[in-house]
Amino acid sequence: MTGSMASVWERRVGIEAAVSQLRRGDLEALSPLIARYQNRVYRYLLRLVRKPAEAEDLFQQTWLRVAEKIGSYDPARNFDAWLFTLARNLAFDHLRRIQPGSLDEPANQDSPESKLSRLVSADPGPHDRFMAQERASHLDAALETLPAIYREVLSLRFEEEMKIEEIAVVLEAPLSTVKARLRRGLEHLRRTLQTSYGEVQG
Repeated sequence: MTGSMASVWERRVGIEAAVSQLRRGDLEALSPLIARYQNRVYRYLLRLVRKPAEAEDLFQQTWLRVAEKIGSYDPARNFDAWLFTLARNLAFDHLRRIQPGSLDEPANQDSPESKLSRLVSADPGPHDRFMAQERASHLDAALETLPAIYREVLSLRFEEEMKIEEIAVVLEAPLSTVKARLRRGLEHLRRTLQTSYGEVQG
């Protein structure tokens, strides 16, 4: 077993052990799970609601919901997808409350800094690093103009590196819907980058 494979395996076993412990009613198991997922879940929520204070509140609510719902979690399911489904539902409920009808409207550009850096390749040279940072900044600004339904699918695919099938579980949507949103989101992103910055993401 290679080092990276061993690391993935150990991480998965650790998650399964903590989830199993939590399902037996031991709330102490929440701590290692929060530690493992805090950056990913918070980043995803921030991408959706675009306000750190709201993302932090939703992050806390997500783990309360995990504690409440863990009894109904099916261990045969992917825990990552289940967790992100809970976070997504809370975020979208929040967005509907504060901005009814906003989920399909272009987002405002007043967002905190958060780079969709996995879409940008950075070279070690200073000039290349600067250009990569510039592209990341443009990409982040362009991403914020997308409706939430496209932002989230791009975030799950490229930031969280989820498979299409896993995203379908999180969104509780057919594969065809996920693929269509991914395609439309990327098309919108390319158009925005081309119009605003004269560049196109490949």
